[in-house]
Amino acid sequence: MKGFRKWIFVTTIVTISGLTGLVYQAGGWDDFKLKYFHVSSVLHNQEKELNDIRTQNIDVQENSRINLDQLLNGDPPKDGIPSLDNPQFDSASNTPFSSKELVIGIMVNGEAKAYPIGIMNWHEIVNDTVGGLNLTISYCPLCDTIVAFERGNSTYGVSGKLYQSCLVMFDRSDDTLYAQPWALGIIGKQVNSSLQRIPAIQTTLENWLNKYPDSKILSTKTGYSRDYFRYPYGNYKTNQNIIFPVRNQDKLTFHPKAIVTYIWKNDGKIVQNKFSGTSYS
Repeated sequence: MKGFRKWIFVTTIVTISGLTGLVYQAGGWDDFKLKYFHVSSVLHNQEKELNDIRTQNIDVQENSRINLDQLLNGDPPKDGIPSLDNPQFDSASNTPFSSKELVIGIMVNGEAKAYPIGIMNWHEIVNDTVGGLNLTISYCPLCDTIVAFERGNSTYGVSGKLYQSCLVMFDRSDDTLYAQPWALGIIGKQVNSSLQRIPAIQTTLENWLNKYPDSKILSTKTGYSRDYFRYPYGNYKTNQNIIFPVRNQDKLTFHPKAIVTYIWKNDGKIVQNKFSGTSYS
């Protein structure tokens, strides 16, 4: 028994040392988790998103805008990244965020609200009401895209899936999956339907408050234990790595994480695995 305990102790030390080495090589714990996301993904039900659609007698293959093999597991299960469905707000005088914090700014019917990226990194979706209009405000940390749209009487959540390394949302009323940057239904009952967008801007809190000093600011009192002042993806914003494959990487002329502003005009055509239209940058 004594020898067995010693073996367990030595094995544990070796395992910890090996793990520590991998974490160091990855660049830190956050980078390690992102690099080896597939290890923990086996602990989650990665079929729930499509199975919830199948239970409605919907053939996901026939009701898909994309090739299903390109719907990738991001690791968290459906709703594993929790949306904020009862958001609380601070004012400019009591928000803990600095003036340099990046925020998503929304103005509807005379009401202004700001959603700090520090919070959006951890939740990605906020279901809110602004100016009497039920809205969903969404943010994808991997591609730095923001989309705000009318949600009606439903709410939207984080599916845990990715398409072209971007957030895939789901409508909780019918489980339709939506590609976030295009606000377009890609699998399910509402395939090919477009969400009704509303204007949203990413800017600093200082700039937003200069224009809307009475703006409400999303509070860190979310009901979840998160460090909203820490970026949870290590050095992903600046490194060359794209963890989840995307097409046309061979055509890159900029740094793969460079922020590019463009306008996409949908031409209404339904093309499999593409979003037809014209882009202006």
